Amino acid sequence: MGAYSHSSEPFAFARDCAAVMVPQGQPVTLPAGQNGYITQALGGSFTVFVEGNLFRIAGADADALGKPPPAAIAVDDQSSDADIEKLVWDQLRTCFDPEIPINIVDLGLVYACELGHREDGERTVAVKLTLTAPGCGMGDILVDDARTKIEAIPTIAEANVELVFDPPWNQTMMSEAAKLETGML
Repeated sequence: MGAYSHSSEPFAFARDCAAVMVPQGQPVTLPAGQNGYITQALGGSFTVFVEGNLFRIAGADADALGKPPPAAIAVDDQSSDADIEKLVWDQLRTCFDPEIPINIVDLGLVYACELGHREDGERTVAVKLTLTAPGCGMGDILVDDARTKIEAIPTIAEANVELVFDPPWNQTMMSEAAKLETGML
């Protein structure tokens, strides 16, 4: 996705805000009062265009953009492992590369997702994911986003998200919907 477009939403930071420069992955703080445009608002995080650069803003900082934070996840005490695994996959579908408006599951970046249990009965999740390009500076950001969103699910005590590059990602790993959305179908 490019930068500003006519569909971008203008804003001014209501307070100083932590951000990550795209695609370098460098953390920065953007000052209160700084103007910009929201170019992507998917999965609870935002991509903003400020002074010629793209930045990713976490959902926890939505208030700095004048937006509500993502809703908390509720889980029934009687939820089965299958119910929780579905919820994990739903959470992974809220993780987006800041430059590509397609979630990491449909992009084919998630290679494995396994639910397990600790000795105390709490659940764990192990995920293996990759990047569209090995040199992408957003790798650690996507790993942290996936981990944070999985660990937001009640009953999940720990998520281990591992970045892998074997096999190398290619466009054939994308879902049909993702290929259609990107014009590859």
